Amino acid sequence: MRKSKKRAFTSFGATLLLILAFVIFFQRNFNAVIVSGPSMLPTFHTGQRVWASRAYWLVGDIRKKDIVVLRDPGASTGYIIKRVAFMPGETVDWYNAPRSWTLAQGPFKVPDGCIYVLGDNRAVSEDSRAFGPVELDRVLGKVVIRP
Repeated sequence: MRKSKKRAFTSFGATLLLILAFVIFFQRNFNAVIVSGPSMLPTFHTGQRVWASRAYWLVGDIRKKDIVVLRDPGASTGYIIKRVAFMPGETVDWYNAPRSWTLAQGPFKVPDGCIYVLGDNRAVSEDSRAFGPVELDRVLGKVVIRP
């Protein structure tokens, strides 16, 4: 008669599986981003590392005044970090309206499915005033951890 080998699922194995699951979850839902440029001064400085999350069910939906990381609208690769200034359907004040928008066109409203982002250092920031509202699918995540 042959004895069959039984495999025991130990607490060590369970711990390893739990760690693996956490690593996969963290890798898929969080991105480390290094700040570059002066557009978010004084909030962020060049070289500072922040963490952005797409797990909105965990960190909350994007809201006004949140800081987001998005794919750079002016480049095929890269990202930019900006603050959400206006949400879909909101009217943008004339001072912050897109540069291509004229007074004759009336008030500028943020289209559905888009957000309007501005840098904290407006004098040097390349933001929605230059490239217009940003589609929500371009958002890489909401900044959740900043040292």
